[in-house]
Amino acid sequence: MSSRRHFLGGAGAIAAAVSAAAVSKVAMAALPEPVIQTRPDTMAPLVPPTGRPYNPVVTLNGWTLPWRMNQGVKEFHLVAEPVVREMSPGFKAHLWGYNGQSPGPTIEVVEGDRVRIFVTNKLPEHTSVHWHGQRLPNGMDGVTGLTQPGIQPGKTFVYEFVARRPGTFMYHPHADEMVQMAMGMMGLWITHPRLDKHNKHPLIDAVDRDFCFLLNAYDIDPGASTPKIMTMLDFNLWSWNSRIFPGIDPLVVRQNDRVRIRVGNLTMTNHPIHLHGHEFTVTGTDGGPTPRGSRWPEVTTDIAVGQMRQLEFIADEEGDWAMHCHKSHHTMNAMGHNVPTMIGVDHREVVRQITRLVPDYMVMGERGMADMAEMEMPIPDNTAPMMTGAGPFGGVEMGGMFSLLKVRRNQKTGDYSDPGWFNHPAGTQAYEWTGTLADPARFAAEGPGAMQPVARPAQAIEVTVRKPTAGGHAGH
Repeated sequence: MSSRRHFLGGAGAIAAAVSAAAVSKVAMAALPEPVIQTRPDTMAPLVPPTGRPYNPVVTLNGWTLPWRMNQGVKEFHLVAEPVVREMSPGFKAHLWGYNGQSPGPTIEVVEGDRVRIFVTNKLPEHTSVHWHGQRLPNGMDGVTGLTQPGIQPGKTFVYEFVARRPGTFMYHPHADEMVQMAMGMMGLWITHPRLDKHNKHPLIDAVDRDFCFLLNAYDIDPGASTPKIMTMLDFNLWSWNSRIFPGIDPLVVRQNDRVRIRVGNLTMTNHPIHLHGHEFTVTGTDGGPTPRGSRWPEVTTDIAVGQMRQLEFIADEEGDWAMHCHKSHHTMNAMGHNVPTMIGVDHREVVRQITRLVPDYMVMGERGMADMAEMEMPIPDNTAPMMTGAGPFGGVEMGGMFSLLKVRRNQKTGDYSDPGWFNHPAGTQAYEWTGTLADPARFAAEGPGAMQPVARPAQAIEVTVRKPTAGGHAGH
């Protein structure tokens, strides 16, 4: 009997063998041709060539899966397989995904569509697909062992159901879930609303730009390419659609466009998604559109594990606006854990001694971590630098779950190309003060009215940096 340890040790060789032993053309003759996409760019929206019309979405650093109509049924073909995902320029990860990418392609349908999805397994182990948040027959729910047998390597299963309600949903395995999702197996599903005779829906407004992406996370050691699948929470790569800043494309809109952004979370922690320069309302969840009376303006919305949030706003402020997770360590890249804080520690004498033996030695963290974005220190091959991305005024010092909302008055309708950096009008940008500085008056203003402590310490206490010692509560 093979243990998990032995199995995973040979997973690379098995994956290669399974990928090479593709299902024969004869066996696949009756299926929709699988469409494969490996480019990490944001693809143009797929205008529906058949079926009922809808306003398509734009998947950030992703694409929409084409379909064919077969006697009134929309047929799609998903291929679960090992993939290579470029997470940022020069950094590639060996993941599992669908149709050449992780996350897999977005599936778009219209409320009331009958949908048939063929799922072919080219992984080294069995899998399934759970249609997260959907109303469907129990036998189509995709839970291995409970509602279906696992899809064995080289086999194809068929899922078929009616898209009963509009909204934003996700798909992912419910087979060896921890491993397969940690390896990047997930994707988005958009069910567009069925409109009335006036082309309206009571709770879902038409928008000019409709973006969507998934939150995901990986633990990949510097210099490595395959995620550590047994990691629970200590991830070092926090990503949007398996891309990390500066590899995440901007969300480009025209000024005064009504914008919708759909965000799904399939990581193991919550993410407070924050948008600069605008307020938005949460107009939908994976449970459906929110009642209009329950909506209020936000600049940050927290998205818990397994949840989806649909944000809408009018992009009426020109500029390059940051959009990011507000957990600060999620806006970095392959950071190290258990790194001691050395701020304020004078390293000069230590450095002089160490450089006699190691000429290239450099101090890290003596004055904060901003220096990390500027240092040209060597890093292992196939590694994303920690905080990179060059802006018009220097390093942005961000990574991970960070991108830009670029609002331009002259952006053409339907044009998603990057307009470049924003040209700030005169008098609208922060600048350095070069005049004289007045003496601070706060000390003179402080009076005896403040509440005094009952007992003062015998001597003044100064908090200093505690250097790391052996033992203790390492890892907490």
